[in-house]
Amino acid sequence: MADLTKIFSFIPDVIKPTEKKLSFNVKLKWTLIVLGLFFVLANVSLFGLSNNALQRFEYLAIILGTDFGSIISLGIGPIVMASIILQLLTGAGIINIDTSTTEGQKFFQGVQKLLVFFFIIFEALVYVLMQGLQAAPGLAWLVIFQLILGGLAIYYMDQLTTNWGFGSGVSMFIAAGVSWRLFTSAFQFINQQGKNCLLDFGGTPCAGKILVLVQSIINKAPTEFFVALAAIVMTVLIFLLVVWAQSLKVEIPLSFGRIRGYGISWPLSFFYASVIPVILTAALVANIQLFGGLLENAASPCITEGGVCTGLASFASHFGWLGHFSNGQAVSGAAFWMGSTNIVDLIIRQAFAWRYLLQALTHTIIFMILSTVFAIFWVKTSGMDAKAQAKKIMASGLQVAGFRQDERVLESILERYIMPLTVMGGLAIGLLASLTNILGALVSGTAILLVIMIMFQFYQNIAQQHSMDMNPLMKKFVTA
Repeated sequence: MADLTKIFSFIPDVIKPTEKKLSFNVKLKWTLIVLGLFFVLANVSLFGLSNNALQRFEYLAIILGTDFGSIISLGIGPIVMASIILQLLTGAGIINIDTSTTEGQKFFQGVQKLLVFFFIIFEALVYVLMQGLQAAPGLAWLVIFQLILGGLAIYYMDQLTTNWGFGSGVSMFIAAGVSWRLFTSAFQFINQQGKNCLLDFGGTPCAGKILVLVQSIINKAPTEFFVALAAIVMTVLIFLLVVWAQSLKVEIPLSFGRIRGYGISWPLSFFYASVIPVILTAALVANIQLFGGLLENAASPCITEGGVCTGLASFASHFGWLGHFSNGQAVSGAAFWMGSTNIVDLIIRQAFAWRYLLQALTHTIIFMILSTVFAIFWVKTSGMDAKAQAKKIMASGLQVAGFRQDERVLESILERYIMPLTVMGGLAIGLLASLTNILGALVSGTAILLVIMIMFQFYQNIAQQHSMDMNPLMKKFVTA
């Protein structure tokens, strides 16, 4: 542990603010700076890239908060994978880190940084060497170097947002990418062939669903009309359902022991672990599908060269169980059964098959289980458990109304709510995410769910900031 601590001291870090509470203007400034940098980097193409085979996995780019072919092609993948691996190792007892202490939390964060750097290098090598991002002859290492720089940029932009801005950088990158794709999915007038449908609205097919809706009425195409209408309606329904679910909460009455007659209500959201569990779940499934596609691509010489497997192709051929892909969509293997298919679209087009219903069932079960597991791990490792919250409340001079001011009593009361909410919220958000994937929307259902919850979380952070500015007692409670 001592040796690792020495290594941690050499890792560059974003300096945390000395103030316990930053002003609204400072947080807004840094959030907008990072958001602007994200969009700029997403439009910087990799120099030396000859072929981008990952374009077919565009739906995965939404979850990973990236744009394949740009300098930030790795997106949040390394950050999420490091978090998942570390939480699994900690939860299984393979690595014993006491996150209830300050030193334990610092050690946990240091190990996580090392894992992030490892996955940045590992994924950069995998993307290029397995020809997902195929480099021009002699430029492979230059492309890998650019990917590593982009991965480091995303990591430190995430840290900058977390320390100096509103919320999490990971969440913001996903929300920014989803919002952009949601807008283009509704109003895109340049189709896949690069033609502008507005110049020939009656003959050139549009890409945006709202334009398709109008175009199908003009051209009297009922199938295309109902497909576009279903996507728009499902998007609206999902939005309303998620907003309603976000409003569910349990309020615990707190009072100040020294100030009689004054109290506040401390809300515990039904989705207590917030959007993090579904981000981790969706990113894990996306990475499995992505690596399955890369391995299948690397193993292709085994097929084209008469079944002769050598080197990397021989290694990749052993992972055929991950799945086979067609036009970026998994058609068999683990990637298929973990993934989802738009059932509403299949029914309208009369292409429904029972295997898709079975796929929907396995997809729902996997999402619910993984979301619950990640919710529990996240609460226990991020200082959101009953013990940590009890300490925070006691340090602020607050107590549960009607109970004596004792940390053990307060912890037992909070335990009645926090862990049940964590489990039920994890199951519910996993169910909601999987159902939105199955029903279909303007973009993937999980992406819609994520952007709504992330935006709601940003709204809560801004509202909390305003509440602290207006109420000194609330400020003391939050910053304690």
